[in-house]
Parts: sequence; structure tokens; C-alpha cells
Amino acid sequence: MASTPLVKLRPALGRCLATAARSSTQLPAGYRVPPLLSNTGHQNIPTACARLYATKKSKAKAAKGQSAKVNINSSLVEDIISLEEVKGEMATVLAALKDEFSRNLSIRTSPGALDHVVVSTADGKFPLNQLGQISMKSSQLIVVNMTSYPEATPAAVRALRESSMKLNPEVDGTIIRVPIPKVTREHRENLAKLAKQFSNKAKESLRRVRSSAVAQVKKAKETVSEDTLWLVEKQVDQMAESFASDVEKQLATKTKELLG
Repeated sequence: MASTPLVKLRPALGRCLATAARSSTQLPAGYRVPPLLSNTGHQNIPTACARLYATKKSKAKAAKGQSAKVNINSSLVEDIISLEEVKGEMATVLAALKDEFSRNLSIRTSPGALDHVVVSTADGKFPLNQLGQISMKSSQLIVVNMTSYPEATPAAVRALRESSMKLNPEVDGTIIRVPIPKVTREHRENLAKLAKQFSNKAKESLRRVRSSAVAQVKKAKETVSEDTLWLVEKQVDQMAESFASDVEKQLATKTKELLG
């Protein structure tokens, strides 16, 4: 229809281009045609052309603004929520994931492969390397000397058998011999799947922390403006996204290590 903005704009653009063409052929020698986009402003641009240029520029600025990050001073919203505590809870989730990876997803055939095996005793839980002396006798055999804590030998054997490394330790008094099975491709792939499961659980924990924080923020809706609440919630979302990204990075690194 003739009344649409596009149809109205088309003749103006045509006149703009026609004027520029005539100027290059009809103006006296030595006369310089002003550039369409002057560095000093848009005074030399026909109205229709200037409007089109401004529209594109404003859209570009709007798109750029969508990626802006919120950064709130924690002390200014401490009466609503402690952002530092929320960040600390999310950091704990990430640390727990790293610990799971270290303790349960090792394929190293070295004494250090057993360092993170946790032994449950009557006095509490301890890493195996704090209870026994671990040494490598061959590429396929690790020996754990439990002479310093002989009473913890049965618990150490149980911990080794229940670890994800599929170990079958043999006991001779206070000496534990641990044959190391050959690492197959299938075993590597199973460990990679387990790493994915651990990372998914970590993400679920992050979502729970985020949901709990948002619920706490919403409780202040009677005393705080909607804009302030939105900003605080946005800050919590950004923290959750950042830690979720860290979880993905940890998973990618561990998967590469496991699959070789």
C-alpha cells in the first residue's frame, strides 16, 4: 500500500541518490560534494538517509547493551541477602566436584593413585596415605604398609575395594598388596561417563543454591523496589552461570585426561 513507511521512504532514497549523481556532473569545476557521512555530524545528509542511518546505529547500541553485566556492591544489599554467602555456597559445590574427580576418577598407575582413597575408621575419615605407607613395587602392583595403624587395616581394605578403581587388594598381616588392573578403553569411557554424572549433580546443586537465594530475595518485595530486587536476582543468576561454566571446564579437562 502507498501509505506504508517503506513505500514512503523509497522515493526519498531515490531523490537522495539522484541528487548525488547530478551533483557530480552539474556542479562547477572545483566544487566538492559534501560526504554523505560527515565527521562533524549529519547536517549534509538528506533527512530520509539520516533517519535510516540513525535507526541502524541505535539498534546496534541496544544489542550491545543486552550483554551488560550487573555488579552490585554486596554491602548495599546485605539487608536483603548476603551475596558473599551465596557465592561461598556455589564455590563449595565446585570444590566438592574437584574432590570427587580426584578421589574417584583416577587412572594413574603410581602410588599417588591411592592418595585420595578415604578410609572410614572409628576416629573419623582419613586419606589412605595418612594411615599407611604407600609404595610402588612394579607398574602393576602397589603395596600399602599399615604398620603405623594396624587397627585400620580392615577399613583400608574395604575402602580400596569400594573405590571406583575396581581394585581387589590382598592382605598379609599389616601389608596390603594392591594389584593394578590394566586400564582398558572401556574402563576409560566408563570413568568419563561417571565424570559427566558428577558434573550434572554439581549443576543441580548450583540450581538449588540459586533457587534458594532468589526465594530469599523475593521475600523483600514489600520493602524494596522492584528494580532493586531485579538487579539482585540478576547478580545471583550471573554467579550461578559463572560457576556452571567452571563446572563445564572441569568436566572438559577431566574427560580429556581420562580418554587420553
